[in-house]
Amino acid sequence: MRTEASKKGRLEVICGSMFSGKSEELILRLRRAQFAKQNAVVFKHSLDDRVARSYITTHNGSKFEAIPIEHPSTILSVVDKDTEVIAIDEVQFFNNDIINIVCQMVDEGRRVIVAGLDLDFRGVPFGPIPTLMAVADQTTKLKAICMVCGKDAHFSQRLINGEPANYEDPIVIIGAENCYQARCRSCHQINRIHIF
Repeated sequence: MRTEASKKGRLEVICGSMFSGKSEELILRLRRAQFAKQNAVVFKHSLDDRVARSYITTHNGSKFEAIPIEHPSTILSVVDKDTEVIAIDEVQFFNNDIINIVCQMVDEGRRVIVAGLDLDFRGVPFGPIPTLMAVADQTTKLKAICMVCGKDAHFSQRLINGEPANYEDPIVIIGAENCYQARCRSCHQINRIHIF
């Protein structure tokens, strides 16, 4: 028989393209945790300062207070013994240290919910997300609507002056509607520069 001390937590991953509702789903789960009177702490990467530095925000205007951090180790200094739920938005921006920290918190019996892009603008698995998806108890992959044809969209199309970005461009450029669109596989485009 398991003792309370040996009880494991759980890891929930919310992923998808830009504009698929990841932050909205994260906020929904946090509001339910609040309703259940669970002690929650929310983090976001400090790179994401598009709307409000100290909030997770959605494209439809919802927001939830969050602590902006750069290094995953900061989480361990903020979370205390009474913290039951840890949420992390834009988890793709963190280095792979986040994986061990998330697993440690789950092993301590906490519920950890992370949200982020599963693919970068090139369509390549993004940062720590693939590993977190592999070890998750629950993975929710959300879809957006392709802004070209209206089909289900799984890709985040980066546009520069209205044209598809080059494959070799920097992986991280913070932006929203001004430089990204949700696209289906057929409409997603990447300019590849071939050097012979």
